[in-house]
Amino acid sequence: MSKKRPGKPEFSLSLLHPKYWGVWFGFGLLALTVNLLPYRMLLKLGHAIGAFGMRFGKKRVFIAKRNLELAFPDMSEEHIDKMVLENFKNTGMALIETGITWFWPTWRFKRILDEKDVAVVRKHAENGKGVLLCGVHALNLEITARAFAVIGLSGYGVYRPHSNPAYEFIQYRGRTRNGNRLVYRTDLKKMIRVMRQGERLFYLPDQDYGHNKSVFVPFFAVEEACTTTGTSILAYASKCAIVPVSGFRISQGKYELIADQSIEGNYPQHDEKAAAAYMNKFVEEIILRAPEQWMWLHKRFKSLPDETQTNARYQ
Repeated sequence: MSKKRPGKPEFSLSLLHPKYWGVWFGFGLLALTVNLLPYRMLLKLGHAIGAFGMRFGKKRVFIAKRNLELAFPDMSEEHIDKMVLENFKNTGMALIETGITWFWPTWRFKRILDEKDVAVVRKHAENGKGVLLCGVHALNLEITARAFAVIGLSGYGVYRPHSNPAYEFIQYRGRTRNGNRLVYRTDLKKMIRVMRQGERLFYLPDQDYGHNKSVFVPFFAVEEACTTTGTSILAYASKCAIVPVSGFRISQGKYELIADQSIEGNYPQHDEKAAAAYMNKFVEEIILRAPEQWMWLHKRFKSLPDETQTNARYQ
């Protein structure tokens, strides 16, 4: 018998048990804060939270610095230190942006969007073509996913349920606003099926997910970076279009939506290693649009071809 996939969590009185009051209070405070304060103040608050948290996150500071040293060996120490500080500020802002995504009304959310170029995705939608929307772990990822739904390009997000049922109840509803839907992260058959049906699937091929279904190819200056082969698996099975997308925050306090090319034409999907290297070039291009807003605090280069050497680059 196949394992039942988690679905939409329903409200029950058990979610009001005192052990969940902290979750309800925390998200209630976040919802109140993001709805009462103007965006400029929210930006300052988010950056302040991140800068304050940096004092207590020495391990993450080390990881971010090491990632930047590996990815950009010619970058000066001064520049790296500045990047790490900005990265922490944006990490604090990610909390505020989650609140904005989950709790702002659509009319207000629309005001912070700048639809620069998404015509290629609209064209695929008109033709009934499924699309693999390849993004990155930007710190404002929650904003980007809802933004595409708000402009009429909703899709499926790859999803891992939270172990806390109250948190899960709030998270699920926050991530399915404006028509977005969720697919369980191991439900490969459903991912393929929805794209065959002409839907869009948000997919993030930019992190180190370990040796399973991965190859080692260049990523920035690291010649052997563990990279998922999931992109080629999904593309081959669904015959979908592949479109790199981003939604970084720009200087005007808006979020710039970009999906400016469809790359499946030259994608070497029958060669997993070549396909991963090809995808990494576009991932790099996306990250370089706003490198301080990418998740450098994650051990992107922890895996090595020799599994016994895991984390050797961070020692």
